[in-house]
Amino acid sequence: MSASVAGWKEIEFEVLRDSANNCVTVCNMENLDPVGIHTGDSIVVAPCQTLTDREVQMLRTAAIDIVRELGVEGGCNVQYALNPDSEEYIVIEVNPRVSRSSALASKATGYPIAKVASKIAAGYTLDEIENAVTKKTSACFEPTLDYVVMKIPRWPFDKFVNADHTLGTQMKATGEVMAIERNIEASLLKAVRSLEIGLIHLDLKDLRKLSDSEVFERVKKQNDERFFVIAEAFRRGMEIEAVHEITKIDRFFLRKIHNIVDMEQLIKKGPMTKELMLKAKKMGFADVTIGEYIGKKGLEVREMRKAWDIIPTLQDG
Repeated sequence: MSASVAGWKEIEFEVLRDSANNCVTVCNMENLDPVGIHTGDSIVVAPCQTLTDREVQMLRTAAIDIVRELGVEGGCNVQYALNPDSEEYIVIEVNPRVSRSSALASKATGYPIAKVASKIAAGYTLDEIENAVTKKTSACFEPTLDYVVMKIPRWPFDKFVNADHTLGTQMKATGEVMAIERNIEASLLKAVRSLEIGLIHLDLKDLRKLSDSEVFERVKKQNDERFFVIAEAFRRGMEIEAVHEITKIDRFFLRKIHNIVDMEQLIKKGPMTKELMLKAKKMGFADVTIGEYIGKKGLEVREMRKAWDIIPTLQDG
């Protein structure tokens, strides 16, 4: 990787074009990790969270221009490196096909990219294809998300215990999970619970055995445990700015992780009230996690919630 793009943001756009030159961007996504870690090994959020509307529109226009210039008919994925301090950007790659990212974009938006791309290949245009959601309008539209989608890779390191955990430009993940919620914190915690690695929170218990200096040193490592390490570093008092300088992860995402750690401290400090319980559940805390902090079992916390009429839904977080 060139030093000139170190620390730049990695952004993706999913685009569809038909033979009549109709073009729509189905979804835009942002990597939490900066350029240098393969998209397949990075946590990805949709829609983009840290870009200005001007930046989003700039990259959207560029994606459409690229797809039209190449003459792609069907699905296409355009990936950028964007300078966080300016509007300078570089096109990393263009995948003129339905890809792994297309599957994520389809699930995130409800827009059936592969199905629509197949119909385009058969000769249909976007305005002739039925909207899969409304069943009344056409597929020539761009979805709008009022929720957050988070993707976390699933690595096979539990099976290949001697493998190098360092993440870079060569993809090592063999799967991924996706979570939909109303905010970054809740979607991140839901995705962690979905990984099926025995964790229900952004808390890797093995890290508790390490000294502060050992935890702070591990923040420098680009591996599958990095975000767990960052959360632990915040618990030990490391500042957001210090983590940003080391990792180049956007401060916005670091603040979201810090919010989770702050909520942990509030729950531990107590007392547990209806208002605090509601805030914790909106942030995506599991009953078992809350119970661990207040000395109760998960089912006991559930009964507390039911007594307070706090029943989490997607709408409530």
